[in-house]
Amino acid sequence: MTLEILAAVGGDAPQNQFGFWEAMEQGGFISWFILSVLVIMSVGSFYILFTKLIEQQKIMNQYKTVRSNFWRANSLKEGSTKLDKNSAWRQLVDDAVNAEDQHSRMNDSLEAHDWLHGTLARSEASINSKLAGGLPFLATVGATAPFVGLLGTVIGIYNALISIGVAGSASIDKVAGPVGEALIMTAIGLIVAVPAVLAYNWLQQRNKRIGEMLSGFSTDLLANINSGGTIKPAVMTSASTQQAGKAARTAPASAKATAGATSSTASKTTTTSSNPATGTTTSTTTTKR
Repeated sequence: MTLEILAAVGGDAPQNQFGFWEAMEQGGFISWFILSVLVIMSVGSFYILFTKLIEQQKIMNQYKTVRSNFWRANSLKEGSTKLDKNSAWRQLVDDAVNAEDQHSRMNDSLEAHDWLHGTLARSEASINSKLAGGLPFLATVGATAPFVGLLGTVIGIYNALISIGVAGSASIDKVAGPVGEALIMTAIGLIVAVPAVLAYNWLQQRNKRIGEMLSGFSTDLLANINSGGTIKPAVMTSASTQQAGKAARTAPASAKATAGATSSTASKTTTTSSNPATGTTTSTTTTKR
């Protein structure tokens, strides 16, 4: 409406283009620099998200192989050959085997146990540290991206004030561009920060789950070594699970059949009595069903 009035009164109205690129051009070098920083943050966040998801899923899939095949081996060295090279589970087994070899050189059994436990704990810590790599970057992006966008907002407001001061009036054509640029930078900062925070929390939760798996596997390794290989966790494959379920379903029927056969079988009891007066002995046989 204001532009139409100006056109009617003063002839041609000032032609201003409003949009994202126009707003960035009005912001100058600083706005482009802030936008570049936010883009780098966003690309880095998604790169870490996808790479960590692939790494975590690989470890979880390998755990299924550990549960089904590893503990069927006769020894830890034989079982380690069934695991993928450079995997977290292979690292734990190799460290446990090396610690077991060094364990034989220790005289104190308590000290040897502490050595085994400490070795596995260090191995777990190194794996968890590798899994946590990149997560600090996500936390940093989630915490700082809104403030980086806010910096662009401050610069946009500053440019708006400069434009108002130079023009000597707060007309819409002098204010709209810088203010629009300020709002765009705020929105971009939030768009970058929210996915980073969500990715950080999700990956942390999955790392915690993997940490629980590693801790349980280390405990099983320690028990197996201290017992000389006699203690192993129960391994249930899909085939054995189906057989166990079938046995559980058929067990009641077999028990009933056995009970029926037992009840139908005659039970004979022989009772012997003697009469001292006559000197005779009487035998009585009783059948119970």
